[in-house]
Amino acid sequence: MISYDPKNWLLLIFAWNKSDTIRMLWKEIIYIAILSSLIAFVKISFYPKAEALNSLISVYSLLGFVISLLLVFRTNTAYDRWWEGRKIWGQFLNDSRNLSVKLASYNLTNEEKEFFARMIPNFALASKEHLRQGCDISILKLTELELQEVVRKSHVPVYIVQMLSRKIELIKKDGRISPEEFLCVDRILNSFIDGIGACERIKSTPIPFSYSMFIKKFIFLYVISLPLAFVNIFGYWSAFISTFVFYALVSMEILAEEIEDPFGQDENDLATDSLSEKIAANCSEILKHSL
Repeated sequence: MISYDPKNWLLLIFAWNKSDTIRMLWKEIIYIAILSSLIAFVKISFYPKAEALNSLISVYSLLGFVISLLLVFRTNTAYDRWWEGRKIWGQFLNDSRNLSVKLASYNLTNEEKEFFARMIPNFALASKEHLRQGCDISILKLTELELQEVVRKSHVPVYIVQMLSRKIELIKKDGRISPEEFLCVDRILNSFIDGIGACERIKSTPIPFSYSMFIKKFIFLYVISLPLAFVNIFGYWSAFISTFVFYALVSMEILAEEIEDPFGQDENDLATDSLSEKIAANCSEILKHSL
């Protein structure tokens, strides 16, 4: 995720990075410019007296309004998914702190505190990797015995929660935490599972294919035929207008596609790496400080 100053207009206007849609679309922009120029050339050279095309301006104004509504819905839907993912990871951070504070106040051995100081951050790390291309076991802090168990599991984040639950259940059986305290901790563990499930729902449920296909076709046909409505007024400049409109409309669609899956490594995705590091630092400070 890119960190930036939203008040620095000059920096944002002249910024040039991988997420800039001009870099993504420059080939398509050239193709549209050439095709629009050809359409304008055919109209000017072979059909200069087709005055009936002047009435298309009102039609394209209406179609432009329809496209804007579609793109607003598309962008808002994608941002809702991005923001929901951010809220879930914020809850991971809060739950990790709450769990660490509660466990640090119990009568635990140093070995148990070290276990929780490793495994709570391991859940965040495993969740981050699980939501990308599968969990990289090597980044987790595990003992040899734990590694042998984890490597056989297909869903590492849930298994880590299971390991935490087993350890807390043993502490409860020893009588070092009360049933009420156990229920409080158990709710936090359930929140972990609910959160990773919600993230999986966001990741595995893209926008319906028919909607995505329709809006792309609609934008393409609208832009390609746009010179017909403006060529009598602007001449060959209508090709430039069509190209600019194409850039604006398709850029919104590309940005929506990028943020609707916020758990990857694109520049506009969530900063799950830094959130995982913050969880690890906070848990280590809370639990190891009480050793």
